[in-house]
Amino acid sequence: MGWRSARRGPSGVWPVASLIAAGVVATALPVLAQRAPAHGSTNLSPEILSLACAPSLAFQVPPRPLRITGSQESFVHRSFAPGDLVAINAGGDNGIAVGQEYYTRRAVPIERRPVSRDNPATIRTTGWIRIYAVDPRMSLATITHACDSVEVNDYLSPFVLPDIPEISVNRPAAQRGNYGRVLTGNDNRTSFARDDYFLVDRGSDHGVTAGAHFVVYRDKREPGNFLFELGEAVAIEVRPESSTLRITLSRDAFIAGDYVALRK
Repeated sequence: MGWRSARRGPSGVWPVASLIAAGVVATALPVLAQRAPAHGSTNLSPEILSLACAPSLAFQVPPRPLRITGSQESFVHRSFAPGDLVAINAGGDNGIAVGQEYYTRRAVPIERRPVSRDNPATIRTTGWIRIYAVDPRMSLATITHACDSVEVNDYLSPFVLPDIPEISVNRPAAQRGNYGRVLTGNDNRTSFARDDYFLVDRGSDHGVTAGAHFVVYRDKREPGNFLFELGEAVAIEVRPESSTLRITLSRDAFIAGDYVALRK
């Protein structure tokens, strides 16, 4: 079995043993994880990086034909960082080629039971990878950026950089009769501060567009009192039934269950 790699010999094929040996440094210390050639900066702006790592919501488990299955190490390792080589369960026979890039993602249900409409999953983007070497049935990839630790069984999605939404300059009054709710964030976080991303149960089916403004409220459950205005957020990704918002103003932490009202 041989690997087609970005760095290969005159024959164009690297035996597995040669590929592994290339990553081992002679030292008296224990052998460390094999690493691919170091990647430099992504040259992406902090805003693009944060948008690429923002969560989304799914009411069913996404298709996961391409997954991370392991690593090139002398021991079982399940969590990886930038520069680590990871194994992918597909290769040249599946159209995988050296240089291709993919997001690595993980579906995290709100509750520990099957994903459904009443138990949606947060889709956590853990990072992205670049294919480094290809075999007919498997591939090696190097992690080029990590939003969080990349893990075995994270699934792959095509890598496309997000568009920065044009933030609306219009700030009409909030729709008080059409409240949505704060749901969750990455890894099922339930508390959020300025510049954090979180999910709400309002999307394009409810008139939300990318760049739209929201006001966030809390019901303190005091009879005869108004809702307390916690702050504001802007929609950065919109789906039919949910949206990903970024906090632009916060007077206190937003928590799951707080109300959101679209400025429209």
